[in-house]
Amino acid sequence: MKKAKVIAVTGAVMLSVTAFFLMGSDHLDAPAVAGTAQDLGDLYAFEGNDPDNTVFVATLQGVLQPGAVTDNAKFDEEVLVEFNIDNDGDFVEDIVIQAIRRADTMYFFGPAAAQDPGLSSEINVDADRNQVQISTSADSYITEADGMKFFAGPRRDPFFFDFNRWNLVASGDAAPEGFSPPEEANDFFENLNTLAIVVEVPNSILGSAPEHIGNSAGLENLPNAYNVWVSTKRKQ
Repeated sequence: MKKAKVIAVTGAVMLSVTAFFLMGSDHLDAPAVAGTAQDLGDLYAFEGNDPDNTVFVATLQGVLQPGAVTDNAKFDEEVLVEFNIDNDGDFVEDIVIQAIRRADTMYFFGPAAAQDPGLSSEINVDADRNQVQISTSADSYITEADGMKFFAGPRRDPFFFDFNRWNLVASGDAAPEGFSPPEEANDFFENLNTLAIVVEVPNSILGSAPEHIGNSAGLENLPNAYNVWVSTKRKQ
């Protein structure tokens, strides 16, 4: 099995995926990697236009001012991004999709069986490989291959959060009112940008999803759900 060098984990965001739209967020609160090329923002997972597909989106390096991303220099060739999918309910990755930049191209390896579960990884160069030219503020590219779609480049940050109000709540200055009602809240991330890596995958490649963990916690009739997390890992 040919593999690339070992890479150590620097950050991760996790959620469980059903047919619904789900999101995990880690904005601006990872001091060890904040402002660096491996700084994760959000993980989104949702049903594609084809209901038999799932779309995975990882955002990095937010927040970026409008116009700040004009080329592909923000993606780091030393940083591997991994989408990890657990399809048997043991919270260990069974399927991995890896993405890493080379020059003006983002290369994707997988989906493939995880070879090195845990905090370090090696690029599985024997897995199916696809690629897409990295988009810029001026040009957008999407690659379609083997029933999958791939994108990498800048996008408007879709995360909604009244960050300034949160600071007032956290400091006690907004007590006892708390957060503003939705119609009065101000979206701190409006018109700000982020870098995004997007993969759309047929569910048939991912295998059957395990029973939703909420059912064992006393909830009932929750649909089966993949456990999914994204991580960034820097070459050592």
